[in-house]
Amino acid sequence: MADAEDEVVGFASELIAIDTTNTADAGGPGTERPAAEYVAEKLTEVGYDVTYVESGAPGRGNVIARLPGADPSRGALLVHGHLDVVPADASDWAVHPFSGEVRDGYVWGRGAVDMKGTLAQTLAVARRFRREGVVPPRDLIFAYLADEEAGGLNGAGWLVDHRPDLFEGATEAISEVGGFSVTVGQARAYLVETAEKGTMWLRLKARGTAGHGSLLHTDNAVAKLAAAVTRLDQHRFPLVLTDPVRDLLTGLSEMTGIPFDPADPEAMLAGLGPLSRMIGATLRDTATVTVFQAGYKTNVVPSTAHATVDVRILPGREEAFTAELAAVLGPGIELEIDTMPAVETTFDGSLPDAMAAAITAEDPGARLLPYMMPAGTDAKSFRRLGIRHFGFAPLRLPPDLDFAALFHGVDERVPVDALTFGTRVLDRLLRSC
Repeated sequence: MADAEDEVVGFASELIAIDTTNTADAGGPGTERPAAEYVAEKLTEVGYDVTYVESGAPGRGNVIARLPGADPSRGALLVHGHLDVVPADASDWAVHPFSGEVRDGYVWGRGAVDMKGTLAQTLAVARRFRREGVVPPRDLIFAYLADEEAGGLNGAGWLVDHRPDLFEGATEAISEVGGFSVTVGQARAYLVETAEKGTMWLRLKARGTAGHGSLLHTDNAVAKLAAAVTRLDQHRFPLVLTDPVRDLLTGLSEMTGIPFDPADPEAMLAGLGPLSRMIGATLRDTATVTVFQAGYKTNVVPSTAHATVDVRILPGREEAFTAELAAVLGPGIELEIDTMPAVETTFDGSLPDAMAAAITAEDPGARLLPYMMPAGTDAKSFRRLGIRHFGFAPLRLPPDLDFAALFHGVDERVPVDALTFGTRVLDRLLRSC
């Protein structure tokens, strides 16, 4: 493993240094091509036959390579990840977000955890397998994709619609966000994503009567929309205990002794430290106002006001949520909605068994637990091909690291030791699954 472990940190650093910021401009060119070309070069160097595809717009680079397995009759395993990252303001950071600096035992920069560190792991393992002539039990499809941070419409979604042949035979997949460790008290578990909430992006619009700001107004679009989004921000959607969340809390209770009452799951959250924010977000639907736009001059009342809302919906709740949303917003608010459905699978079968074996070989005594991710991934696109998805990007993390806060956060970073640990785990998994 020495070569792969040596390579993974350099790959992560160099990928971070390639600025692939996704501004979510659906019609604009992508930024992923240089990173895709970097990956393609590294794979070609060791003998892979690489397919490069631009998806939906110029610059939306995607790289796919297949490693044949011993049993072609088995379904292939898709190992995928995204090349794009969310924006970062360098003035907020302790290091430049696109430096890829290695300092204090961490690799720093935008994408360190989401998810260029994981891409570096898969790239290092893929290269090792090819160099050493490893034949895995079944075909492995390595995919490095564009546009996940904007829903994958110009990435995985486009490929599923236009190039499904690239994923022919794939029945299962692994990618973000799972396989990372959490420490509660003296117990350490690794969470594997078996479900993710549905995504709904709302665009709200209120109309009113334009006029001079000095006059009396009873039909102000800004005030109407501000009142509606305030009601939405203050509203609490009903608590729903889904199977993966129940299984997670049951397992954590068994490991830690923290009581778990299915009738009041939120009572357990206080004892879970930073993990409580992630789990709390999977107990109910959420609707977060992220953009508010109105007006163009101080003394002019505009005729319209606009807001966008990031909504995450529990599996099976879309119809009920939509009805509840309309009641909360009230009359006079226009809606445009983009949705991507929830994703679910069960935590059983040979692949989860292989994950557990790979983790415990490197961390004896650890336990794997299923969980629901409150956000979304490219799994939403690949589900349309009937591919069963697990979030498994292994990392053994320091107990005091608030991992969830690093996603899209300032000073995003990943421990060097976690990258090398995960590379060993991934190597074991892909040899045995």
